[in-house]
Amino acid sequence: MPTHLAAVSAAQGQRFEIQTRPTPKPGPGELLIAVKSVALNPVDHIMRDQGLFITTYPTVIGFDLSGLVLEVGSDVPTGNTENDSGLSFHPGTTRVAAYASFVLHGCNPDYAAFQERCLVPWQHAVPLPDEEMSWNHAATLPVAAQVPLCAWDALGIPRLGAVADSGSNPHASVDHGLDAEGRKKERKQKEALLIWGASSSVGTMGVQSGRLLKEDLNSSFAAVYATAGSTNMKYVSSLGADRVFDYKDSRVVDMIVSAAREDDLVIRHCFLAIGDLASCQAVLEAFLEEGEGGQRRAKIASAPPVPTDADVIDGVEVIFLRPSADEGERLKQFHYWMGTWLRENLVKKVVKPSPEPTIVGKGLGAINAGLDMLLQGVSCTKLVVEVEQ
Repeated sequence: MPTHLAAVSAAQGQRFEIQTRPTPKPGPGELLIAVKSVALNPVDHIMRDQGLFITTYPTVIGFDLSGLVLEVGSDVPTGNTENDSGLSFHPGTTRVAAYASFVLHGCNPDYAAFQERCLVPWQHAVPLPDEEMSWNHAATLPVAAQVPLCAWDALGIPRLGAVADSGSNPHASVDHGLDAEGRKKERKQKEALLIWGASSSVGTMGVQSGRLLKEDLNSSFAAVYATAGSTNMKYVSSLGADRVFDYKDSRVVDMIVSAAREDDLVIRHCFLAIGDLASCQAVLEAFLEEGEGGQRRAKIASAPPVPTDADVIDGVEVIFLRPSADEGERLKQFHYWMGTWLRENLVKKVVKPSPEPTIVGKGLGAINAGLDMLLQGVSCTKLVVEVEQ
């Protein structure tokens, strides 16, 4: 039986050990990927150190990966049928970035990223558009794209400006800014979209995707507001944020509210990538009864878990982000997030991997050191380990 190396978590709180595991075969709808690079996320060190999500040991964890498709199971699109929707996965040639689904598979280690071979549902993978993108840059993409796109869905923001499967996607739109008579529609944009913690990996992609929402003629958003540390504000602005505020400034809430009123906008939607929920609530609360109709409703999509002792603000809904619990619906979500939105916009070069990766080492043994670095805190970078180049 073929085998490969993996960074194995033997018990809660223990450092990963490099061990040999049997290499699985892909089942229906699955890819077997030779992992080239993995990117590290804050949840990874929480899982290693505190056992979050893990139900049994030993196991393997990890979400973000890039690699080469080695084998495909049945029912995987190969570009040879009418139902392939432009996607094509070919053993030995297709380079992908992929979101490892081990948590969604009951923590089955075969589906985890921190190893040399990983099973992935094809809907979780995006073929890379060209050879120019490095494995290291590609590994930063999956979680960074999935989380803000999940946020827009959770907030009820229509999926505008992207080619989507309108038959299976309740948020899809094929309207390109023309009315029934073919005349160009007037923009009716009255909102600013707020992204808190915009220099994180999911925050930077939130800014890029928010910029595309704003540019669509059908969008209600006229601006993208973001918060970041002072040293990263210029970078966040370069990705498409119209205004960037220093989240460390004690006046940041008042500054955001004042800027929106100066721009004659309201703020009713916030993506909390990382940071202070209470500050987001305070901003949205200020606009609850402003604008047309005095609407008393606003929503925050939170990537971090919502604290159990968080204040409840009447009219401000806080939604913890997670994919659908229904497998069929979840695969449709990932198909859109990865295989449609990310693929199309990478091809068009209107989004890019962000922020820049920092290579912490080569080989699976470097993952422990990388998670130690992440635990100490990093700013405006994505830590990446080169597994097999």
